[in-house]
Amino acid sequence: MRKLKRSTSTAALLAGTAALATATPASAASYHCTTSSYTVDDPSYTGPDSDNWDFDVRLCAKRSGGYIYTTATVNWDGPYAANQHSSLTFNKARFHLQTKKSTAGTDPVVKYANYTGLEHALEHSSGNGNGSYKTGTLKTKASGRYQYLADGYIELDWSGDGTGYRKPLLFSASPRV
Repeated sequence: MRKLKRSTSTAALLAGTAALATATPASAASYHCTTSSYTVDDPSYTGPDSDNWDFDVRLCAKRSGGYIYTTATVNWDGPYAANQHSSLTFNKARFHLQTKKSTAGTDPVVKYANYTGLEHALEHSSGNGNGSYKTGTLKTKASGRYQYLADGYIELDWSGDGTGYRKPLLFSASPRV
């Protein structure tokens, strides 16, 4: 995982990791996760400050009781300047979570959801431009002979650029379960 820019993000991430480790029962099926990063430039901002958004996405999948569960957590380190005008940053933003069946060739999507709450979370970042968002969990009936994985991407529609959703920000899929 990349080094976070602000120590408050690191402390929050460590505290969240410790809480997850102590709250999980030993008998429960555990999620298998992959974290990857993507940095994107705000195309509508031309000010003197940095305008990059650094995203870390953790995609997770688990198999339990004949079902596949997939979920995602998005953490970001946004520009401080964007937070001063946060309601003007995005027209729309969403996280597109997918449950995929692992097959030869392209893995088919068996279930998906768009989580538009990401826009609200991004526009209500902390005073330093940091924040996080957790999607809901997709539950899919598993076929015994197949493995599954979580995949997903972020779509952003920046205010002021007039182009709608730009190309998706792609992240690494979870391990297969």
